[in-house]
Amino acid sequence: MKIFPAIDIMDGKVVRLVMGSYDNSTVYSDDPLAIAKGFEEAGAGHIHIVDLDGAREGTPANFEIIEAIKAKTDLWVQVGGGIRDMKKADRYINTGIDRIILGTAAIKNPDFLNDALDIHGEKIAVGIDARDGNIAVNGWKETTKINAISYAKMLARKGVAAIIFTDISKDGMLGGTNSELYKKLSEIPKMEIIASGGVTYMEEIGELSGYVSGVIIGKALYDGKLDLAEVVKTYEGN
Repeated sequence: MKIFPAIDIMDGKVVRLVMGSYDNSTVYSDDPLAIAKGFEEAGAGHIHIVDLDGAREGTPANFEIIEAIKAKTDLWVQVGGGIRDMKKADRYINTGIDRIILGTAAIKNPDFLNDALDIHGEKIAVGIDARDGNIAVNGWKETTKINAISYAKMLARKGVAAIIFTDISKDGMLGGTNSELYKKLSEIPKMEIIASGGVTYMEEIGELSGYVSGVIIGKALYDGKLDLAEVVKTYEGN
């Protein structure tokens, strides 16, 4: 299983939000590159980066920081936040980012998703952020009436290789994740599922390993609830 330590960037700083609220954030570092290098030194081979300013504003705002993380580490990097047209998608892919995550744009502009899949194939993932079973967009500020699991099944039929599924109600709460939800998602054929939101305990990572191909860990690392080196040693590759 792939372990993705997370870096969320807002105003150039590493932050964590609580349940997706931009008004309820904690700053953990002024240096995202140093955090990324620390993750790499702990044994991580992958990293998950979200440009929170980009997600809110609809255009990447921290591109240079993310570019530096890719250039100055050997990490496999996936990035989301504000990638809403092909020019922005191409910019990330052309700078060496391993996978980009389309969220709001995939939902509101399915033609863009189709074009991105045609051009970049497995370098495209779709982020599904769910609140009370329905998809939230625009940096989690707007909740749609689209059922999240039904949408995931549609993406599989479309040929999307991977989804990053976040249960917003669990995100940043340090209360554990929604294992039953990921068990349901695992039943979708030919789809890589990456779990995000509330992953806090070693035991639940072990449980999730039976359902998903990867987990994203954020606040639990920053608050010392999980030790990244131990997580990677225990679960990476399983």
